[in-house]
Amino acid sequence: MRRRGLLLRRGPAPLAQPALRSSLRARPIGRADGAPGEGERGRRAPSPTVTAPRDWLARLPGGAARFESIAAQVAADWGLVVGPRIAAGRYSYVAPAGPDAILKIIPVEDDDADHIADALRFWDGDGAVRLLRHDPTRRALLVERAVPGTEAAQAPEGEALAAAIDVGKRIWRAPDAPHPYRSVRDWVRRWLPPDERHPLVPAARRTFEAMDLRTDTLVHADFHHHNLLRHGDRWVAIDPKPIVGEPEFDVPAFLWNPLGTTSTRARTERRIRAFADAGLDAERIRRWAIVRGVCDGLPLHPGEDETTRPQLRIVRELL
Repeated sequence: MRRRGLLLRRGPAPLAQPALRSSLRARPIGRADGAPGEGERGRRAPSPTVTAPRDWLARLPGGAARFESIAAQVAADWGLVVGPRIAAGRYSYVAPAGPDAILKIIPVEDDDADHIADALRFWDGDGAVRLLRHDPTRRALLVERAVPGTEAAQAPEGEALAAAIDVGKRIWRAPDAPHPYRSVRDWVRRWLPPDERHPLVPAARRTFEAMDLRTDTLVHADFHHHNLLRHGDRWVAIDPKPIVGEPEFDVPAFLWNPLGTTSTRARTERRIRAFADAGLDAERIRRWAIVRGVCDGLPLHPGEDETTRPQLRIVRELL
């Protein structure tokens, strides 16, 4: 089945941001468990599952003080009055800059976030918070503040689904060429666990290898309730980890969120049907949920099993 009626729009050319590389960035960081303030995500660098230290920044070279110093320098240069750090920003330095803006300092270690500024400039406030200013050298972003900033996690199920579909239709656009984004193929090759001993890994690999991949759309790659905020009378996305792929790739993270809820087969299928009714391919959503669920749900750690991982529970539902 092909996508039905989903118009992919072209936007302005993205920013040209040089990629930064270091020995820390040459390998995945923090593949152990972690706990994002933003939701149940995949195991990225930093690791975003539910049991990590409260402050990943404190574990990096220079600790949180390194980012406080950068934030102070940027605030002085840009004439900002910056408030106390927002605790929920565990994997970057996030602080209010007056009532209408947020200052964000992204660790160089988090290379999944290299092109946030490019994506926000490309979307230009349509479906995502607007980029106001960017310093690529210091990895500093000043972005529009969503007000009141209520998460979709706090909305009723139907409203949250409608918000996700509306935001998705706005941000799932074909980027202009050339663009700086990694492909979904590179993403899977990086994050699919190499350990074939877990029975779900071969299943995910077979599913992935059987797919005819599409890389014609800029996707959020961390698309869930906790990254969808109310802004006035609309909803907007925050904190993308942008890559090029297809809209169906974005849906699985929404399936196993929000935090503190337990998925059921009925809920999963209801959500998939809603996205399919909006024009996406239901079968490709299921296939991506299998692949992403294994990428995001493994490895397991002592005291854990598949029932403790919402991603893996959904994989089992769909196999």
